[in-house]
Amino acid sequence: MAEALISLGSNIGDPLAALHQAMDHLSRDPDIAIKAQSSFYRTAPVGPVAQDDFINAALLLTTTLAPDVLMKRLLDIETKMGRDRTHAVRFGPRVIDLDLILYDDVKQKSALVELPHPRFRERAFVLVPLSEIAPEWRVDNVPLSDLAAALDDTGVTRIG
Repeated sequence: MAEALISLGSNIGDPLAALHQAMDHLSRDPDIAIKAQSSFYRTAPVGPVAQDDFINAALLLTTTLAPDVLMKRLLDIETKMGRDRTHAVRFGPRVIDLDLILYDDVKQKSALVELPHPRFRERAFVLVPLSEIAPEWRVDNVPLSDLAAALDDTGVTRIG
């Protein structure tokens, strides 16, 4: 059984409802168990596209799935919820975004997933929720709580 950390985000329609719907999809998957859920955070968008704020959260999962298979399941949930990655604007608005950030201590780069996620160390909207539920999880021997504390978390507001 492996442990994985995923980041969830949405800023189209009812973002909070979208996050709950994605978590419901995950909770019904027999190969995945949700061990912990972060609070929800309102976050400023990152990137060149003008758009609404996001609602973000994080989940700690246990799974029997390999990283590529887990990522495929996350992408399938996005598709079921109406996200079309092939025609979307990069870093643009999205109904749901599910990213596999960490999977045990696996380091890999495949066509489907790169672990650890290549930009997670730069993103307070990812690290703040992750460090809430897994503060002692270490990446390159540094706890997530320390990685989060090193970032400017202006624009990341806990909403519940």
